[in-house]
Amino acid sequence: MGLFGKLFDKKECAFCDNEIGLFGNRKLEDGNMCKECAQKLSPWFSERRSSTVAQIEEQLAYREENKKAVEAFNVTLSLGTDMKVLMDEDAGKFMVTRERNLMEANPDVLDFSQVTGCILDIDEHQTEEMREDNEGNEVSFRPPRYFYSYDFRMIIKVNHPYFDEISFNLNTSDVEINPHNGMTTRPNPQSNPDYREYEDMGREIKEILTQARRQVREDARAAAAPKTAVICPCCGATTMPDANGCCEYCGGALNG
Repeated sequence: MGLFGKLFDKKECAFCDNEIGLFGNRKLEDGNMCKECAQKLSPWFSERRSSTVAQIEEQLAYREENKKAVEAFNVTLSLGTDMKVLMDEDAGKFMVTRERNLMEANPDVLDFSQVTGCILDIDEHQTEEMREDNEGNEVSFRPPRYFYSYDFRMIIKVNHPYFDEISFNLNTSDVEINPHNGMTTRPNPQSNPDYREYEDMGREIKEILTQARRQVREDARAAAAPKTAVICPCCGATTMPDANGCCEYCGGALNG
């Protein structure tokens, strides 16, 4: 069969058994996947082409189970404007999505403890401003003048079986800073309110997620630490603190 024949050869999705249209195939290492099934994968997953059918089946099962976590998710804090970091502080979980219908979007629900790091990457772009000379040609100013624009990218490093980072832009369009009155020196980006807004937004996300991860790990270490017998200030008994830090005999608080 020639190349033309292979192009139009009928293929079936390994997961729903439906016939795949001409431009609907999503290749796997050892099979094919229709675009409808591919849309069920995590949006942060990028290794589809090198994944086997068995590996994708495992992820689809995880994604189906994730719907239960989304249904139980109670948003207590929302950070961001377009793409949002949503937190369920009571459950120690978070998700990243721009979708309003969470059940339909099925964003991945992660524990705070899965965060391994947060990076705010501010990318500066420099574009030279040109002028037209007497012959209509574009030439540089002397000395050169530049426009500046900025993108703010949030990178959340995570320990997850299907992806190791969640990366997204905080800004929906470039933050532009243009020097005024023929200035040739680089302007201070901190003077731009949009720049400060996105920088503060990124730092807040980083601080809160990092602190939440730290608190979860400290709590886990404290729970695993051996308990020491103390004397109850209420009844005078020598007791081991219970899960609430209270006396096992009278129920009084051991920390006053």
